[in-house]
Amino acid sequence: MTDKEAILAANAAYYHAFVTGDFAKMSGIWADDDVSCIHPGWPVLIGRSAVLDSYREILRNPMQEPIEHRDHKTLVSGSEGRVFCVEIVGGAALAATNWFRRIDGAWRMIHHQASPIAALMEEPTARPPSSRLN
Repeated sequence: MTDKEAILAANAAYYHAFVTGDFAKMSGIWADDDVSCIHPGWPVLIGRSAVLDSYREILRNPMQEPIEHRDHKTLVSGSEGRVFCVEIVGGAALAATNWFRRIDGAWRMIHHQASPIAALMEEPTARPPSSRLN
């Protein structure tokens, strides 16, 4: 399995743990040290305890909307790799970054961030509307 395939498998495991509400699997995906997370609308969470506490609350929420993921793009550089994708949560599109580090031969998540997308664009090279400030 190539590094790219292994990172995509780790990314798929993250979303599977999310969809099934499996906190034990979610916990196993995250690295032990130097982790961070920014959920949409949340402040920055730093440290394994803070990050996993957030997932514990999200996964036990009976009103949590299902999550889909698609349009994966990967960047791999040495012992780190990132997956960029689109998450669909409750009909809203989010741009997500999932950052992994190879630790003891396994790809473990060190950062997740998801932010709302103003509009999904049909063309992969399309630019956001010019009215956007950044």
